[in-house]
Amino acid sequence: MTWADILSMYSIYVIWILMTINIVLSIGGYIYYSRVKKTDGHIETAVYPMVSVLVPAHNESIVIQKTVRALLNFDYPSDKYEIIVINDNSSDDSANVLAEIQKANPDRQLLVINTDNEAGGKGKSNALNIGFSVARGSVIAIYDADNTPEPKALTLLVENLINDEKAGAVIGKFRTRNRNASILTRFVNIETLAYQCMNQAGRFLFFKLCTIPGTNFVIRRSIIEEMGGWDPKALSEDTEISFRIYRMGYYIKMMPLAVTWEQEPHLLPIWFKQRTRWAKGNIYVLLKNFKYVFDKDAGKMRLDVLYYLLVYLLMLSSLIFSDLIFFAGVLGFVHVSISGFSTVLWGMAILVFVLNMLITMAVEENEFNFESAVLILIMLFSYSKLWVFVVLNSILQSIGDTIYKREVKWEKTVRYAESSEDTSKIRKGK
Repeated sequence: MTWADILSMYSIYVIWILMTINIVLSIGGYIYYSRVKKTDGHIETAVYPMVSVLVPAHNESIVIQKTVRALLNFDYPSDKYEIIVINDNSSDDSANVLAEIQKANPDRQLLVINTDNEAGGKGKSNALNIGFSVARGSVIAIYDADNTPEPKALTLLVENLINDEKAGAVIGKFRTRNRNASILTRFVNIETLAYQCMNQAGRFLFFKLCTIPGTNFVIRRSIIEEMGGWDPKALSEDTEISFRIYRMGYYIKMMPLAVTWEQEPHLLPIWFKQRTRWAKGNIYVLLKNFKYVFDKDAGKMRLDVLYYLLVYLLMLSSLIFSDLIFFAGVLGFVHVSISGFSTVLWGMAILVFVLNMLITMAVEENEFNFESAVLILIMLFSYSKLWVFVVLNSILQSIGDTIYKREVKWEKTVRYAESSEDTSKIRKGK
């Protein structure tokens, strides 16, 4: 058996192991979604706590108006929640846009904090710490500046938090508002439904594990205080704070009926920059928490650390090896003696991948169709391959940041204006 055979078999086995895990999680997610959909998600609550909704924003004038209006439209008692927008070192017209919204809603608890380049501009975690310092709520809710949550979202999240003492945080589901903007946003929509929604639901059903997605979630104020706030060095502050919640003995609950809609990158360079930042953040969190793999007192948190290891070590290496062998074989540099066997396994893997992804689409209205199946197949050979370059780029940047001691900066996703007609069609499932 040659080295090419060994690497080929390694890649196949790793892919099948990871795919089996995803299939199990998808089935669990489907079961959990089916259970939740039989209810309205609400839990009878006598007294609703004060909630502080934090919205970190940097140069978000294009989308911030739509976001704040959606937040003001929550069905949660208006005297029981405040909105705190941290307009963080913005150079656009965000301050004026927010001031106009304040003037139009003088009876609402809407606070805008405008920071400069000394106090602000240092990342989302720093902005959240600034907002938290003036927050009055016993429950903290977080929404990104491009989000338009549905009216019932906050109520559902809060009810499921305060009625479960073991829950440190409750997350909702986020959907792609600009799904039809480009082929890229169609891929992102599928990815979001499969991995951010369905797999999360499966992990919660089986292990009581969820990772905070960075938006559309609530957390107990006492937890943030005990943690000492958000880690300013964490680019993926959502993953980092999730691990700390686990270590404190809480779990993170998922309530998929609490939905927010967000704008995703519609151009590849913007997407690549955003995903590189996410990957850098996740690698930072992985390295920070790797020691807990060997700590038996870390509990179920070890499963999440191992899951990230599988993704960022085994999956990355298997995809690199398989692609190298494929192109080397096409060019005639190597010959795989088990090519017939491996071809069958790869073919089966592709079929199972498509079927598994279609299962995840089946829980959403108007998503389970032939068009989705075609997009999933195209996605496998295009969009999915880009993940390798994203991770490699993030690793190189992380090494450079360490060597040159670069400070964490706010690397926001560039927004664009959407037509109201397009977004209304998405919400109606067209």
